[in-house]
Amino acid sequence: MELQDYIDSGILELYVYGALSTEESVEVNNMLKKHPEVQEEVAAIEDALQQLAMGLAPFDPQKLLDNLLLKLNGGGKVVTMHRKEKSTRLIMYISIAATLLLLVGIVGLLNKNNRLQHEIEVVETQKRVLMTEIEQSNDKLVTSKEIINLYRDTQLLRIPLAGQEAAPEAHVNVLWDKEKNVAYIDAAGLPEPPEGMEYQVWSLTLDPLTPTSIGLLSGFEQSTSKVFALDNPNDTEAFGITLEPEGGSETPTMEQLYTLGAVGA
Repeated sequence: MELQDYIDSGILELYVYGALSTEESVEVNNMLKKHPEVQEEVAAIEDALQQLAMGLAPFDPQKLLDNLLLKLNGGGKVVTMHRKEKSTRLIMYISIAATLLLLVGIVGLLNKNNRLQHEIEVVETQKRVLMTEIEQSNDKLVTSKEIINLYRDTQLLRIPLAGQEAAPEAHVNVLWDKEKNVAYIDAAGLPEPPEGMEYQVWSLTLDPLTPTSIGLLSGFEQSTSKVFALDNPNDTEAFGITLEPEGGSETPTMEQLYTLGAVGA
């Protein structure tokens, strides 16, 4: 192959782009050592790509090639046929390189957009969590206000229940609205029940001693206020709370009597 045909074959452009195999690259390196013309051609291709990559001026392949050809022709204006062919080929390669750079830029923008979208989703999730926490805080505040109002209501009977042998440190307040037949059980002074067990509240008459269940403190662990409203239409003389198997018992387990208190005591 003639030297000029070798230069015009496009292998030097592929060499500069790093698209040759190891054997082909060795071949080009040998040609570079032997032929100054090959060295000049490679330098011209590298210069063209460097100007494109660095963005020294608006991309204009023809103008870039004109400058290259002027240098290659010693500053003259004579362009041979093989140089015109080379011009077309170089325009093609440089255009391909520009397209690749554009694609790299687009991919970079897409990746950046994906990161931004992910950050937006994270912020939205954090916002939803914050709103939920605010709503829960508002719910707790309302519950706290209701509890304060219960304790301030002079029409309600307040019955303190003291700890018994099963739990000497336990203590409970019952706020009984006799008009509405509702007993509010403030059970914050009770320990959390063991798994599979629940507290059961009993309305007691003393003579004869008769216990009547008015309900369970279900969901004790989940409750933040530990205040439970139970219907109590009974003529209650005392209230007691026992620890029973989940679901409650028909009669109180006296060995598990946690608190007890008489009305009007």
